[in-house]
Amino acid sequence: MNILALEFSSPQRSVAVVRGGAEAGPRCLGEAIETGARSTNALGLVEDALRQAQLDRAQIECLVIGLGPGSYNGTRLAIALAQGWQLARPVKLLGISSAECLAAQAQAEGIFGRVETVIDAQRNELYLAGYELSSQARREIEPLRLGTLAEAQARQQAGATLIGPEVTKWFPIGRVLFPRAATLGQIALDR
Repeated sequence: MNILALEFSSPQRSVAVVRGGAEAGPRCLGEAIETGARSTNALGLVEDALRQAQLDRAQIECLVIGLGPGSYNGTRLAIALAQGWQLARPVKLLGISSAECLAAQAQAEGIFGRVETVIDAQRNELYLAGYELSSQARREIEPLRLGTLAEAQARQQAGATLIGPEVTKWFPIGRVLFPRAATLGQIALDR
């Protein structure tokens, strides 16, 4: 199955083409990443990822979207692009939490143990979600919720590794990670 993954919920936006099948297992065929620009060149990222994968739009069978939390405009853009695509070509659609994608990204980068995703929710609040990660498994132990800086500090003091796109704004020893479209595509294949 050829999957096009769109992850626009953070300051680093990405699009990836992931292929899965019984014969070879999942693999990323192409990924385009954009960091820092105020506006997103969404269609340019899609074209770049498809070009790397040597596929055309008609060969995409599923679209997976990072649903945030994070940038409202970025998430809305990814959903609109996916809906427009589905109107033009019948494909499967799947939405996945960007917090879950962050946990999977941490696991892929060898961060194990208790991990807390920390995403800016504005107005002095944070989106928090807790995971237990090992090389073999990823388990959600606290669902995504709104929390406070004090709650995140308590998790860090209890031994959790804090991860997120802007985590070092509040926690200098946190690990800056961005949800990536390639990881989002891998999660989709597992579903």
